Amino acid sequence: MRFIPHTPEDIAAMLKAIGLPDLEALFADIPAELRLQRELNLPAATSEPELISHLQGMSQKNGHSLDYGLFLGAGAYHHFVPPVVEEIISREEFYTAYTPYQAELSQGTLQATFEYQTLMCQLTAMEVANASMYDGASAVAEAALMASRILQRKKILASSALHPDYLAVLRTYLKDLGVELENIPWLDSEGTTSIREAEELLDRDVAALILQSPNFFGCLEEGSQFADMAHAHGALLIAAVVEPTSLGILKPPGEWGADIVAGEGQSFGNPLNFGGPYLGFFATREKFVRQMPGRLVGRTVDLQGRPGFVLALATREQHIRREKATSNICTNEALCALAATVHLCLLGPQGLRELALLNLNKAHYAKEKIAGLSGFRLPFSAPIYNEFVVRMPEPVEEINRRLRERGIIGGLDLGRFFPEMSDCCLFCVTEMNSREEMDRLLESLGEITRGGN
Repeated sequence: MRFIPHTPEDIAAMLKAIGLPDLEALFADIPAELRLQRELNLPAATSEPELISHLQGMSQKNGHSLDYGLFLGAGAYHHFVPPVVEEIISREEFYTAYTPYQAELSQGTLQATFEYQTLMCQLTAMEVANASMYDGASAVAEAALMASRILQRKKILASSALHPDYLAVLRTYLKDLGVELENIPWLDSEGTTSIREAEELLDRDVAALILQSPNFFGCLEEGSQFADMAHAHGALLIAAVVEPTSLGILKPPGEWGADIVAGEGQSFGNPLNFGGPYLGFFATREKFVRQMPGRLVGRTVDLQGRPGFVLALATREQHIRREKATSNICTNEALCALAATVHLCLLGPQGLRELALLNLNKAHYAKEKIAGLSGFRLPFSAPIYNEFVVRMPEPVEEINRRLRERGIIGGLDLGRFFPEMSDCCLFCVTEMNSREEMDRLLESLGEITRGGN
């Protein structure tokens, strides 16, 4: 995308104002022999990510090592953030996370948030979305509490393939409220949630079943089957989406029967930034809107019929009686949500699809090449998006240490969460990983396991 401040019409107007016929007349005082009479000797144009990578490579000549190959994901993803995102969100009218209580003074912020909500509905195929939450983990926990309120039931089923940190937050939220949490095992050979065991655990006490897709192992779940099963028992299905770029090519949860969609929006417009701040997105069916936590920005008209934006259905204890509140989340993540909005608008539907396909194709390339190395195995057979699990021939911690010595940040050691998977590593590949980086990873893994330095 090109960002040129002056159109030909702008230039013509300025020349007219100063009384010059054309741009050439601006340089009439420079002798002809001192002026370049040919095109500049410049290389062909490149994309922003390629240009930034090239400049970072040049900076290494000064002794700075910025060009680490990064293959770590697991809930925090390295995607390209166009510089224009930072430029827009840094404008003085946007650069605050404070809640826009006074609508008459906050129309820009409110409209931007309304656009964010619209984009989240389009992305998830749901009917209403709130104005963002703390992060993906707390958004999923709030979804569980919402389902319990709606159905007046005290049991939640969650896939064991849900991100372990999300499960931990969920457990913390539920334990003091008398809501029981049960985990559905995953299938050892596929890496996806067991439909049979979910069916056995479902009963009339279950308020919701929580399913993440792509799940923590990067595997794609059969969401529609779980939705049908949950609905047959009168329960709701909560879809957790931790890597939302996948929705550029995958069927959105609303189309396969989800009642609530909650997850993490960091992949859009928000850099990794040492773990935060991030933003949780939350969308649901319109019939559940009065039980939805957080804020909702609505569009209305004033007494003169002019359109305007206001906070609507703000169901938290700062606005209404504490016992009526659906959530005690008070912090506003509007700046992070604005970054996601700008990034999604820059991408557009086709750009998002192309971004998702880049992630998909690059991850499959790396996955197939690693599987071809001696001693490396793929334990799961389910389809993947941009993450995959590899069973390693040597301790993961040691391999990752030696990769770092070569300027490569390897995947996540799954033994941290699952002792039985201490020899497994979760790799992530995004559009930011070049073919050269992936080949360098493959070469390094081969040399390390052959006893090389």
